[in-house]
Amino acid sequence: MDFLLCFSLITILSLHLSLASAALFTEFLYPNFTATNLKFVDNSGAFLISSNGAFKAAMFNPSAQQLRFYLCVIHAESNAVTWSANRDAPLSKSGSMTLTSDGIAITDEGGGGSLKWSTPPFRSPVSALQLTDTGNLVLLDQRNASLWESFRNPTDTLVMGQRLHAGTPLSSSVSPGDLSSGEYRLVLTASDAVLQWRNLTYWKMSMDVSVYVNSFSPVGFLEMNQSGLYLLGYDGGSSVVARLNLPVSGFRLAKIDQSGQFTITSYSGAIRKQDFTMPVDECRVPLICGKIGLCSRGASADNHACSCPVGFRANPNNSTACVPSEGTHYSLPVSCSHSDQSESSNSSNQLSYLQLGRGIDYFANDFARPDDYGVNVSQCQDLCSRDCSCLGFFYDNSSSSCYMLENAVGSVMMRASSSRLGFIKAAVRSPLSGFDGLNDEEAAGLPIVAVVLLPTSGLIVLLAIAILLWRKYNKPEIEFEKPKTYSKSMSFDDLEFSIPGLPQRFDYAELERATENFKTKIGTGGFGTVYKGMLQDKSLVAVKRITDLGVRGKSDFCTEIAVIGSVHHLNLVKLRGYCAQRRQWLLVYEYMNRGSLDKSLFGGGCPPLEWEERVEVALGAARGLAYLHSGCEHKIIHCDVKPENILLQDQNQVKLSDFGLAKLLSREDSSIFTTMRGTRGYLAPEWLTSSAVSDKTDVYSFGMVLLEIVSGRKNCMTRARSHSLLDDDNASSQGTSQTSAGHELVYFPLYALEMHEQGRYLELVDPRLAGRVTTQDVEKLVRVALCCVQEEPGLRPSMTSVVGMLEGKVPLGALRIEALNFLRFYGRRFVEASVAEETGGLSEVMVFPDANASQCSNMSLSNAGFSFISSHQISGPR
Repeated sequence: MDFLLCFSLITILSLHLSLASAALFTEFLYPNFTATNLKFVDNSGAFLISSNGAFKAAMFNPSAQQLRFYLCVIHAESNAVTWSANRDAPLSKSGSMTLTSDGIAITDEGGGGSLKWSTPPFRSPVSALQLTDTGNLVLLDQRNASLWESFRNPTDTLVMGQRLHAGTPLSSSVSPGDLSSGEYRLVLTASDAVLQWRNLTYWKMSMDVSVYVNSFSPVGFLEMNQSGLYLLGYDGGSSVVARLNLPVSGFRLAKIDQSGQFTITSYSGAIRKQDFTMPVDECRVPLICGKIGLCSRGASADNHACSCPVGFRANPNNSTACVPSEGTHYSLPVSCSHSDQSESSNSSNQLSYLQLGRGIDYFANDFARPDDYGVNVSQCQDLCSRDCSCLGFFYDNSSSSCYMLENAVGSVMMRASSSRLGFIKAAVRSPLSGFDGLNDEEAAGLPIVAVVLLPTSGLIVLLAIAILLWRKYNKPEIEFEKPKTYSKSMSFDDLEFSIPGLPQRFDYAELERATENFKTKIGTGGFGTVYKGMLQDKSLVAVKRITDLGVRGKSDFCTEIAVIGSVHHLNLVKLRGYCAQRRQWLLVYEYMNRGSLDKSLFGGGCPPLEWEERVEVALGAARGLAYLHSGCEHKIIHCDVKPENILLQDQNQVKLSDFGLAKLLSREDSSIFTTMRGTRGYLAPEWLTSSAVSDKTDVYSFGMVLLEIVSGRKNCMTRARSHSLLDDDNASSQGTSQTSAGHELVYFPLYALEMHEQGRYLELVDPRLAGRVTTQDVEKLVRVALCCVQEEPGLRPSMTSVVGMLEGKVPLGALRIEALNFLRFYGRRFVEASVAEETGGLSEVMVFPDANASQCSNMSLSNAGFSFISSHQISGPR
């Protein structure tokens, strides 16, 4: 007995010593090595650590659930799994990893020694397994050449320095404790990085407001480093297709998590910071509220509430889905791709469509092409009824477009501005046909009819009840409107037209009520006057009433609708809808409660903008322009960038408006505009020559606006005569004119150039900000502005570069003074023209110096080297 006791103690002690001796290996392992969780239990299954200690390889059970074990690479500091080998074939606790000269094999002793996962066959024998300092698990041959790498076989996470190649997706996990492949994926297309659910896109990197698109080269791979996330071309990374600037960090992870969001997280010691999350609006995540669940945004984008649409209820057997309400006679069909249905099976059953109601949209509609154009809602219904994979559809009433919901249906979302109507397909069951083939859930909502033997009068009553029930349950759920037809003889003014992709179309009477018969005027702009209004949903809007619409004006009106309706960006004003009815032409915008920038910048009873506010305004406008130039499907040139077209709202929201003069250019198009567009004082020199007008014309206009943001005054302005800054003797050379009234006219761009050369930046600041801004801050904005207004378009930076300079993430561009000397010419001519007017001289307008007709004198010069235009010839608002 004592012998057996001693033997047991010795055995236990030996086992303990053997387990304790299983210490961590550093960087390399060699063939004929085996690891199990039990063998390395003191290290939580970890058996290999990188030389810098940042990563470890382990036989690991995430969330300590003790059911599913995986071969993982783990970031040691955060304990985050960055890669897993057997994610779709988990092991039991007795599973093992074996390294041989053939590679890695993972087997499960609890499953009879079955092979769960292995590396592919190699031509050369494996010499070693290495865990690098970047977290890459690499199999090496005898020459230390790589045979296989975990970086080339990613799961749901990217680390810095790892490349995600086109054709290799990231796939979410099911849950933190179950690493099996989920339904969300990050995929690289030929031109973008997109998030998808069941092949339906719900986010595009190029459309994100924080992302800058630099080129349109084919995408080769995605990579992340200390300062950002990049889409790079096939040339090894020298061409940046798009970039997301991030705060500098020593280490970060990018992951598509089980919720469907793509997150980038940085780590510094114990500090964990979320740098980026997309989509920000959780309601755009496909299954955020389950099947047909209705997602409503809360006070912030990451705060949402789930419910079921009207006519639906929570599924008693599945709390994450909604089904037709209790007491109805509908059941939701299953897609033929997930059942044994044939296409004829849907047609053999009576179908109906349950309407989701107005203001409800679907996450995929903004990214998918319509399945059909130019149809009415009945034709859209027929298209869905003929296809058993179709589970519903959305119909865009403004564009007569049809979007099918095929194979699977995710969550829907509240979206007040949507012009689409949603319909869910349902099978109709007559209560007189019995319940054959129905499951318990389907039968739960059906009425129960008891049939008993009755006298003749009772049979008559029963028959009457049966007829009423038949009529009730066979009544169509919705009556589809007949398509409107238009005669070719109808005039253009009378046509209530539709343009694909348009927002909501309003009736004129509705907008008349919303604006109280156009009572409150809040501004004027190109082609019309703007009024404040309130729609029936209590949302405030700005209604632009188009006046004096000529032949070209009609074209511009349609252009403005099509352009604004097709783009969505945080810094672009949203078009809520339009009206084209009874010769009335109106545009309905979101309301910006602080009005246009000129009101806050140039006075008008508004308090002066602080310097930080001015920087935010400049940055917001620059981001909006950068998106127009490089973030849209087609390049958009605004053509009328000025303070009046920069709108402000509380909480520092800044948005560009008025795209009525914009031109759409395809990516390959470099055609020249034949008609001058824009506003005097902000027009680039190329407007007056035969040079091509491109997105760099907007850059010039933005530079002029930026100078006005710095000074708080128009670029062409009057001010009290001051000898402290300019002497009378050199006033002419610096673009000023002394007047008899004790004031002088200043051409501010030339004055800014002179002060830049002398380093006297504080002379340029709005005097209302005296003492509240530093020289360095002013220098930054002035240098960016002067870079933008260089005469040669090729020397001007792109708007994406301008954004980077304003953010401090891109070095300030080099200024070529010779490219700004044209400002001296304009300054001198400005003085001469001002003097000429005072002496009864000239009446025509020189385009460049005249920043604002109400504040600057009309002037004209006849220099052979330049073209001049009279005021009535210049297109655009005054």
